[in-house]
Amino acid sequence: MTILVTGATGTVGRHVIEQLVQRGADVRALVRDPAKASFPAGVTVVQGDLLDVDSLRGAFSGVSTLFLLNAVVPDEFTQALIALNVAREAGVERVVYLSVIHSDRYVDVPHFAGKFGVERMIEQMGFNATILRPAYFINNDLTIKDVVLGYGVYPMPIGSKGLAMIDARDIGEIAAIELIRREQAAGPLPLDRINLVGPEALRGAEVAAIWSEVLGRPIAYGGDDTGAFEQNLRKFMPSWMAFDMRLMSERFLSEGMIPEAGDVARLTALLGRPLRSYRDFAAETAASA
Repeated sequence: MTILVTGATGTVGRHVIEQLVQRGADVRALVRDPAKASFPAGVTVVQGDLLDVDSLRGAFSGVSTLFLLNAVVPDEFTQALIALNVAREAGVERVVYLSVIHSDRYVDVPHFAGKFGVERMIEQMGFNATILRPAYFINNDLTIKDVVLGYGVYPMPIGSKGLAMIDARDIGEIAAIELIRREQAAGPLPLDRINLVGPEALRGAEVAAIWSEVLGRPIAYGGDDTGAFEQNLRKFMPSWMAFDMRLMSERFLSEGMIPEAGDVARLTALLGRPLRSYRDFAAETAASA
């Protein structure tokens, strides 16, 4: 049977594809532009869009399991609901959905609230599903590496509560493991939610200290000015998205992203190895600069 991956060319999706191929799965990738898609041999590429019902119907034909990943866009919620309805229409019963940690608590953050709505729909529609709830992606910090390396400042306003940042490669591997588990199960499995976290919850000053140690020179924490953060983001993203990110960062400051008891141990057992750390990421990034 076939596993369909949406968001297949993105930060997480490409790792999901690679991990599924390594495990011998029959993989189909949904992409907007096949000419720009580069996947391992054996992956079937289908052109489509999550708002194009006809293309989705074609993409879902013969699919047994869906990996649903939606980009942060204004109509993210609508895209997910259409995809799930078309999946059910096509007879797809198994779903692994990439949500976000604390989707039920960051209720004023648009892309968190939207994902929680999708979670509720998945549950109420009776899908055989795993809902993955990742914390902050370590790889997001590739976007600010030049600030760290060139100006000696870690500029993300992540506060002092702590974020259990996770590497996108670990997310991709865990997603593939869950997809295969559901795909190969003899019968329906209970709905499951898994928090995807890194090995430690880091504060802003601690992340700056890691960069200082890796680079061998002082790196300062830029502080908790979420207004300035929003204005900087507006230079390279739409105003609605920059505001969404500001609201998220304000929740970082007030609540953080803290694992629940047993989260790290569960993920370590699932992977059969330690989770990748922020220090690993910083060292790799510095070495490739």
